[in-house]
Amino acid sequence: MGSPATTAVHARFVLGFDGGDHVLLEDASVIYGGSVLEYVGPRRDVVADRVVELGEALVIPGLIDLDAVADIDHALLDSWASARSAPGLQWSEDYFGSRRTDVFDQEERTFIRRYALAQLLLHGITTCLPIASEVHSAWAETYDDAIGLAESARELGIRAYVGPSYRSGVNVSRADGTRDVLWNHDLGRAGLDDAARFLATVGNTPDGLVRGALVPCRIETMSFELLESTAQLAREYDVPVRLHCMQSELELELLRRWYDETPLELLDRSGLLGCRLLVPHATYGSSDRDRRSPSDDELAALARAGVSVVHCPSTSLRYGMVLDTFDRFTAAGVTVTLGSDSFPPDLLRAMDEGSCLAKVLERRLDAGDLATYFRAGTLHAASALGRDDLGRLEPGAQADFVALRLDDFRLGVVDDPLRTVVMSGSSRDLALSVIAGRTVVENGRLPGADLPAMKARAQSLFARMRAAYSSRDASRRGADALFPPVFPRIRHAAAGRSSTARQVHHELGE
Repeated sequence: MGSPATTAVHARFVLGFDGGDHVLLEDASVIYGGSVLEYVGPRRDVVADRVVELGEALVIPGLIDLDAVADIDHALLDSWASARSAPGLQWSEDYFGSRRTDVFDQEERTFIRRYALAQLLLHGITTCLPIASEVHSAWAETYDDAIGLAESARELGIRAYVGPSYRSGVNVSRADGTRDVLWNHDLGRAGLDDAARFLATVGNTPDGLVRGALVPCRIETMSFELLESTAQLAREYDVPVRLHCMQSELELELLRRWYDETPLELLDRSGLLGCRLLVPHATYGSSDRDRRSPSDDELAALARAGVSVVHCPSTSLRYGMVLDTFDRFTAAGVTVTLGSDSFPPDLLRAMDEGSCLAKVLERRLDAGDLATYFRAGTLHAASALGRDDLGRLEPGAQADFVALRLDDFRLGVVDDPLRTVVMSGSSRDLALSVIAGRTVVENGRLPGADLPAMKARAQSLFARMRAAYSSRDASRRGADALFPPVFPRIRHAAAGRSSTARQVHHELGE
């Protein structure tokens, strides 16, 4: 076999790595052969198999999303619920007991995950740890779901850490309006077996683009036995574990009622604090601060255990939560990484929103430092995965990078290019995305993907997902009642009728 083809990429700006941190290089080049970077530095005009002249662009390390949406967008439906409609978005007791079903079949679930991976790629994500809602499944994700996601990831070219979700309980709304968890421990154990089988399967694949991870559901839906078994399996396979916890008042209340313990105490007793643990959100704890948030002692415990918090600023904002505060966590030595958790999976937008939130909470303009936020989506996320070859642009690292256009009139003037794209642009300014040396996005196009057809099918499946909420609602309200439009919607009859014959329908969501 001959040497791998060499590609040279030239751009106005490149965010390189000097061995300790990111550094901004002007009029610079990125050169790679195969899947590995060979050169990052001042422009070097070399003889290469392919030369890409990006001009006014910023090349940055590929972004790492550790709570990456792998679903159709449910935040459109459930992030603005009223006290009256919110119970209808959970499973009812009746649905749990006798009517549980999958909204989508296996082929449709695989398509949904492929659709979501395409969205991630088009937003500059090069490495992801996906998450999909279990609300629309008969219980949780399956082995076949994980296999389908892994195959789609390999085909599209995104680097992914994958595993089926599992749980032994599910959040429900009881008939009296209270929230609780109902249990099926046999399904929990079967889900763990699926996760173990998937880890054994992924470990036998040669490309390394897809790797295994353990992704149990929310901590309050996990029996203690399942938490302990997860810790044992994580140590056996040496894989990261992502467990949603410290994210709601209800979670704290239930764990106190069942175990008389905080989430961190339960994690410690189960052995999970000794694993490569990723905790999305971490917005609630035992502190008596204005917003009930993790205390200083809890932050110190997270730091000592090497836990990585997956901060999802955009989703937190939509659901009325906040990391209190980003600066407190980082000052305490907690590894803070980034996740999208909902649409759009735009980590540049998340950095801007998170930085603004930090300014409000800390009451100073230099809070939520952008450099620290950017490290969260690159260096810190790579560290959480145990990868020193990701999240940075230096020789020997993986050839994972994206380029953002700086010449769009709507971007405005350019000062520091990174600050400019975070404040004024978005991941939709993406010009190029390369993963393991493979060009996966170029000029807004995803080679081999029919995006209009994918969008049309996703819209159709979304309509079915929206309608299915009615079957889970204890009051069996229709979707239009659960999800009324922002303003009353007027629908006209088919085109071709005279205006006087036109029938007008006011959709008020009743």
